[in-house]
Amino acid sequence: MEEIIIAPVIIFLVVVAPIWLVLHYRSKKQVNQGLSQEEYIQLSELSEVADSMAQRIKTLEAILDAETPSWRSK
Repeated sequence: MEEIIIAPVIIFLVVVAPIWLVLHYRSKKQVNQGLSQEEYIQLSELSEVADSMAQRIKTLEAILDAETPSWRSK
């Protein structure tokens, strides 16, 4: 009966646990490194685009409010 339980535990400790630990600490290292220079530039560009789009939406809403006051309720 003990052999049935011991064999999977040994296989887990020899094969699965080391792979699991390596992958875990590798992902921790990547998270702690933060953004690369390229990712930071890309994030800045996306932020600028989002700000521009937000301003366009505000302008469009102001035009719609002036021309068709009840457009929001439709």
